[in-house]
Amino acid sequence: MQTLYGMADLFIIGQFEGVAATTAVSIGSQVMHMLTVMIVGLAMGTTVSIAQAIGANKKDDAAAATGNTVTLFLILSVCLTGALLCVIRPITVIMSVPEEAVSGTIAYLTICFIGIPFITAYNIISSIFRGMGDSKSPMYFIAVACVANIILDYIFIGLCHFGPAGAALGTTVSQAISVIVSLFVIVRRKTGISLRPSDFRPKRNVCGTIVKVGIPIAFQDGLIQIAFIIITIIANKRGLTDSAAVGIVEKVISFLFLVPSSMLSTVSALGAQNIGAGKPERAKLTLRYAIFITAGFGLIVAIIIQFIAEPVVGLFTTDNSVILAGGQYLRGYIWDCMFAGIHFSFSGYFCACQKSILSFIHNIIAISLVRVPGVYLTSKLFSNTLFPMGLATATGSLLSVIICVIAFLILTRKEKHIA
Repeated sequence: MQTLYGMADLFIIGQFEGVAATTAVSIGSQVMHMLTVMIVGLAMGTTVSIAQAIGANKKDDAAAATGNTVTLFLILSVCLTGALLCVIRPITVIMSVPEEAVSGTIAYLTICFIGIPFITAYNIISSIFRGMGDSKSPMYFIAVACVANIILDYIFIGLCHFGPAGAALGTTVSQAISVIVSLFVIVRRKTGISLRPSDFRPKRNVCGTIVKVGIPIAFQDGLIQIAFIIITIIANKRGLTDSAAVGIVEKVISFLFLVPSSMLSTVSALGAQNIGAGKPERAKLTLRYAIFITAGFGLIVAIIIQFIAEPVVGLFTTDNSVILAGGQYLRGYIWDCMFAGIHFSFSGYFCACQKSILSFIHNIIAISLVRVPGVYLTSKLFSNTLFPMGLATATGSLLSVIICVIAFLILTRKEKHIA
């Protein structure tokens, strides 16, 4: 549902505006998605800390982790908002935004950057609930915001004709609504964790654990998104058509990636609770089932997309050239859904073991050795099609899977040796 934010923006603006506005929203929402996943990654430290404390039945530790999270992320969101508002235009330059879409991209990013505190608030609230084993409440919170976002998009884009600024305004206001609803629920519900004023006071060991787990995941997710942005830059230099096609496919992929990416937080939370309770074999069992689920899902979706790629892209635009290019890119890219799901599951397990640095390592290797170089080379060698560029991204995830399997086997061997 959170991913549906960007997809709704792109779909609705495609119905009322031209290719330039669609490109502006696709590029702007990609920047915002990168920031969001990095915040989510950093908040993974909170999820693991609370989950291990809950598993070990240490309510005071869970309360300290919750309070320190609120303080840490409040400071982060304020600093991040101020810094990003100062570099909006340089961002458009770095992104090689087509000239026709520059003004719309700036308008979109300005409004979304102002809403960063709301994005941060929602995601830390969600991470706290997931750490307690409750993933339903965050879903309900975002469901309210998702409905509000769609309604507001039609008002701001369709009726008021605000263009990209309207898409950003709808997203920001709906996120504020989500935070208000979640705070109301927290006040009314008994979570079992009692917070005291001292819990909000930063503690080195508590913040240290959150940061130790969260920063590698935040960097990992950030690097993945930077790789996608580099791919977007490469596409932007191929012209407005390829730029719009890649932007649309990125939104489709982000939606299809919901199952694979959810395994990161799922395995992290359940694995951490079991490790905290002294049941490491159940953590491994969680990993095994997650791999079966996400690999099966990815394979089925990849096969189906081979037959319906153009109609899917056509949901977001009526431009035939964009539909054709997007279909090519999607057919190659979609295989990443299967491979990424597997390495997401392994990353979740590594986080549960407080070895999230392994997730960072396999991603930086895959990005630097395969994904980015592969996309660049295929863009130069195959100027008339985007299909090889899509395959290059999937190949990067395949390398990550290989590295994750090797790392898991080494960890398992060490555990047996210690035992």
